[in-house]
Amino acid sequence: MLASGSRGNSIYVSDGDTSVLIDAGLSGVEIERRMKSRNLNVKNIDAIIVSHEHSDHIQGVGILARRYNLPVYISYETFNTAAKQLGNIKYINNFTCGTEFKINQLVIRPFSISHDASDPAGFTIRCNGKKIGIATDLGIATAMVRQHLKDCCCLILEANHDVPMLEDGPYPWSIKQRVKGRTGHLSNESSRELLMDIIHDQMTHVILAHLSETNNTPEKALRVVSEHMSDARINVSVAAQSSAGPVIHL
Repeated sequence: MLASGSRGNSIYVSDGDTSVLIDAGLSGVEIERRMKSRNLNVKNIDAIIVSHEHSDHIQGVGILARRYNLPVYISYETFNTAAKQLGNIKYINNFTCGTEFKINQLVIRPFSISHDASDPAGFTIRCNGKKIGIATDLGIATAMVRQHLKDCCCLILEANHDVPMLEDGPYPWSIKQRVKGRTGHLSNESSRELLMDIIHDQMTHVILAHLSETNNTPEKALRVVSEHMSDARINVSVAAQSSAGPVIHL
């Protein structure tokens, strides 16, 4: 996890041969710096995959694509909405939610999520018998989301807000309604309910992501999401906004 939160999001995934970024919501320079802090070389990236067009997910996409001649995988609707922000990109590959595609040995399946963007996507990534699930920026966890996230050994899951902190906090009422709504963000409790539905014996890592710096704390998110978990083999952690997380080997 290179960054996670409303000020920028980016995830690095590699099988050792093929490396991709899921979103690039920081500046190109900052993504390079954070990768270097974990002994990762941005020159080894093979592609950028975009979940949706909000600036905290695409800020660095265009500059990195141009600087390193990278293909960008993005849905047609998202690209049309984000074209001006992205600028000129030489290699655009449009995907469709529900239809998997491959980048070398990585098998990526995008799936539709409920968020206030043109065509927002979550992802699963499969390789070497392992499956990673990524579900952030969604207001509700639909049955389809649950189905896609089954059998993941590593799950990156939104735990955006603590409901009392949001309701009593400084946001205008309209923003509070957006965050709580069906196209907003998952609360700690909603994240826990989703996790409890899909948890299984082969799951080893759960990373709580996109925490609000105003309406949540890492301690609250960890406590609420993991309070019904009895399997000590599962490592539950919180992704940070200001620094890259550790490299996790599956």
